[in-house]
Amino acid sequence: MTGVRVLVGTRKGAFVLTSDGTRRDWDVSGPHFGGWEIYHVAGSPIEPDRLYASQTSAWFGQVMHRSDDGGKTWQTIGNDFSYSGDAGTHQWYDGTPHPWEFARVWHLEPSPSEVDTVFAGVEDAGLFRSTDGGHTWEELPGLRTQGQGPAWQPGAGGLCLHTILIDPSDEDRMWVAISAAGVFRTTDGGRTWAPANKGLRSGEIPSEAAEVGHCVHRLAMHPSRPDVLFMQKHWDVMRSDDAAGSWTEVSGNLPSDFGFPIAVHAHEPDTVYVVPIKSDSEHYPPEGKLRVYRSRSGGNEWEALTEGLPQSHCYVNVLRDAMAVDALDPCGLYFGTTGGQVYASADEGDTWSPIVRDLPAVLSVEAQTLS
Repeated sequence: MTGVRVLVGTRKGAFVLTSDGTRRDWDVSGPHFGGWEIYHVAGSPIEPDRLYASQTSAWFGQVMHRSDDGGKTWQTIGNDFSYSGDAGTHQWYDGTPHPWEFARVWHLEPSPSEVDTVFAGVEDAGLFRSTDGGHTWEELPGLRTQGQGPAWQPGAGGLCLHTILIDPSDEDRMWVAISAAGVFRTTDGGRTWAPANKGLRSGEIPSEAAEVGHCVHRLAMHPSRPDVLFMQKHWDVMRSDDAAGSWTEVSGNLPSDFGFPIAVHAHEPDTVYVVPIKSDSEHYPPEGKLRVYRSRSGGNEWEALTEGLPQSHCYVNVLRDAMAVDALDPCGLYFGTTGGQVYASADEGDTWSPIVRDLPAVLSVEAQTLS
């Protein structure tokens, strides 16, 4: 029987939500690791019962967990994230040197072909890889040492590597996004990297020729069309049709082009979803109306999706990793809020209903299609 598993990371634990193919009734399991911040929970695309979770706390630091039974039981795995060689420094807000210091794992990206391979994006911005199911980790140092690393500065949330995209047709080609440095691309499996930010404009960096310094919030890609990337940036929704060689704005008629998440429909590569918020200082929906916006043309023309969502006095936010799609037909869409609601749509966003309310603030949402 086909079903869906939704993995939710929150400020105070992880939750596993499951349903059959109708996506009407949901079982809620959790909190797992209750009381601890779970920045991200991710599942393997080739072995759905293999899950990874990133736990962090001010007391115990970073702790990594793995489940091999869909979240029923968990084991603690490797937590050694050591920068390669003499890590050196990067710039701080005021331009002074700041040593590279590991704080937490922001994002986990399991390989699309190797069950024991998983990538981790961390703060301060580095990329790590495990090939033994998370027991040991090694940095891919070419990212930080490609020449621009010392110029990277943190965004408001820290200097975090928060997005990892892997081309399923050529796994040596990957893209990562770093706040507030920009997009970087490799074509040799992570040995060497180059900035991929042509066309971005970012406040104090008015030149489109600026290689780094762009506050990218999230990237998205349809696996069947890896040369087309979508970006939610700190102001502006962007699109690239040449594998991030260049970017053009597609914010179009959105009420605000500021937001954090962006997602692509599972079966329609030109159908894209964003959740605008009012501004970089007012992290809540415009007019207090929670609206998901959908473009069926790859950007510029957007429609508001509101049925089932609160349309007055709503002041929650949806964070960068807190939106996901499933692979059923029709495509399902999910997002979580800082108010602790997880909303689901089983009809491509036309209508919404809450799976669960009153969770801790949601940090991440991932959807797995089960068979």
